[in-house]
Amino acid sequence: MEAKAANLLKFLSSRHQLVIPIYQRTYSWTRSQCQQLWTDIVRVTSDETVQAHFIGSVVYIQEGIYQITTIPQMLVIDGQQRLTTVSILLLALANTIGDEEKYSIDRATLFAIYLLNNEMKGDQRYKIILTQSDKETLVSLLEKRDLPASFSQRIKDNYDFFVDSIQKSNLSIDEIYQGIGKLLIVDVSLDRQNDNPQLIFESLNSTGLDLTQADLIRNYILMGMPPSKQEEIYTRYWYPMEQRFGHAEYAKLFDRFMRDYLTIKSKAGTIPNIDAVYNEFKKYIQGKDITEVVADVALFSRYFVRLAFPERNEDPLIRAIMENINTLKVDVAYPLLLEAFDDFERGGLLTREEFIEILDLVESYVLRRAIVGIPTNSMNKTFATFKRSIDKDDYLNSLKFAFMKLDSYRRFPRDEEFISEFMLKDIYNLSQRRNYLLSKLENKGRKERVNIEEYTIEHVMPQNENLSAQWQRELGDDWKDIQIRYLHTIGNLTLTGYNSEMSDRSFLEKRDMTGGFADSPLRLNRGLAKLDRWGREQIEQRATSLAHMALDIWKFPNLAEEIVARYEGMPEVNGDEYSLDQFEHLNGDILEVFETLRKRILNLDSSVREEIKKLYIAYKTTTNFVDIVPQKSRLRLSLNMRFDEINDPEGKCSDVTDKGRWGNGDIEVGVSSIDEIEYTLFLIRQSFEKHTDEIAV
Repeated sequence: MEAKAANLLKFLSSRHQLVIPIYQRTYSWTRSQCQQLWTDIVRVTSDETVQAHFIGSVVYIQEGIYQITTIPQMLVIDGQQRLTTVSILLLALANTIGDEEKYSIDRATLFAIYLLNNEMKGDQRYKIILTQSDKETLVSLLEKRDLPASFSQRIKDNYDFFVDSIQKSNLSIDEIYQGIGKLLIVDVSLDRQNDNPQLIFESLNSTGLDLTQADLIRNYILMGMPPSKQEEIYTRYWYPMEQRFGHAEYAKLFDRFMRDYLTIKSKAGTIPNIDAVYNEFKKYIQGKDITEVVADVALFSRYFVRLAFPERNEDPLIRAIMENINTLKVDVAYPLLLEAFDDFERGGLLTREEFIEILDLVESYVLRRAIVGIPTNSMNKTFATFKRSIDKDDYLNSLKFAFMKLDSYRRFPRDEEFISEFMLKDIYNLSQRRNYLLSKLENKGRKERVNIEEYTIEHVMPQNENLSAQWQRELGDDWKDIQIRYLHTIGNLTLTGYNSEMSDRSFLEKRDMTGGFADSPLRLNRGLAKLDRWGREQIEQRATSLAHMALDIWKFPNLAEEIVARYEGMPEVNGDEYSLDQFEHLNGDILEVFETLRKRILNLDSSVREEIKKLYIAYKTTTNFVDIVPQKSRLRLSLNMRFDEINDPEGKCSDVTDKGRWGNGDIEVGVSSIDEIEYTLFLIRQSFEKHTDEIAV
């Protein structure tokens, strides 16, 4: 490696061609970054005490590594954004001068020295060669040709910005040129035989400056390949993938996609951190054929895009369900759905109907949990590990059984729990989900769908806290309690195109007016059209009716008894069974203390479950919050917290950090009598609440 300070204009004036490799991302400097460069140039021009302004490094590989050409070519590893921007600025300056000769620098000289290799032909004529549409856009501006159909908006906008800035500037052309002449770079020249461009690239971008995980992965794949192979892989797989995601969404969506892709490929269903995708990809690709991996990534990207952009699915039913899933904002389900997509389209393991049923299952699972109020942040792990429960010879049944067996905070709410919560849930404040929910109810069984976005949500019993005397009489003496309890519930909500006309009118007026419930084409209003009054009884009856309809829309994954029995009888991985009988000291007074404490722990919350291990008894929600080891004269408890987190005014806890105790956590406390249970519960509850709070974050 050779590094030295260099004047940027002198660097550009050398006889060479700067080539941006195809694996580099497209030009991405925004107006604000160009504004900053322009401000810096104006400052160094106006301040005679400033002799130079450093704008960063330019790292490149010297000749002999790209192809044999008449003019030396240098592959730019780092610095393409600033090189491209300064080239655009010089072009704007040259075109602003025109053919006038009243300045110390003229248009022809700017082109000949900094923008073109005049003696060369074809692509070798240009000082800098960009990638894809960037190249055609810059060449069109240089040659004063019409822009291509698919031109780079960034290059065009920034060119226009510099032309406008030059024309409006109080500085002369000569002063601006002199300001550009004060720009310095660090000129870093690499030798492929002695330097590793990829390691240097990572080092230069270790802060992640302006680079996404997608950029790093693409460069890692392509940088080490011969140029012909780079061209083949990029053109065949990578560039179409970038186009598929769309330029504006590419970086954000691709990082998410690669996290999901690596989750699928992990046998354990491990989910990489979004900022560690690049490092995980490097581990994953070791020992594999790079071309095969890139082809597989490109294939799965097709599935991901069809999940993220449902309109790209030709099948109208699949498209509609994916729109619903996206409305529910459950992209955490993508690892399961990506694999199912592949098994449906390529593997032939799922029929269309089975794939649709899986989509329905995911939709139902998420909606039921939202209604019941189960925290969502554990779902990413749930969906990531489903693959371990799927028998692909009995795909749908095994997946249904896996859904059925989820428990505690991961559970698929059963009908009784769902219907109870559905009737009393504040549906109105579910934000975007309320429209989704009402649309599903209204359109159940319809072939000609009603677009509910054309309607407004109507509270049959008005929202006004000061209900009219007529409404108060209709609701009865406890009208205020009824309004508070039922106002935003499903029983009191409907749709109308006459919301402003209905306002706070009485029920009968809302029913009989033009466009009222009796005059409505909507199914949600059919029952209302037949009623003569509106009160607690009617709200509850309507809620019950809609709740039973909801059961048929968002179904629980029921299986025939013989299928359940077959799967219940299958041994689980690491499924050794243990019982309390195995603990030799769990008898007499210690057994009594244990049973009392056990009952109190399980009563902390319905999400708490007990697991009997070989050496201890665990109580968990997201993970173990307390473990109990029965001993001869006491119960030894491990609390899953750091010792400095516990509030222990009586000083009962011991710090067992790194002491190798059975159980989870750094805190140990003993219990030997029933009298000590109340204080022990005070300590246990702190660990329980810590892990419950982690779910809710």
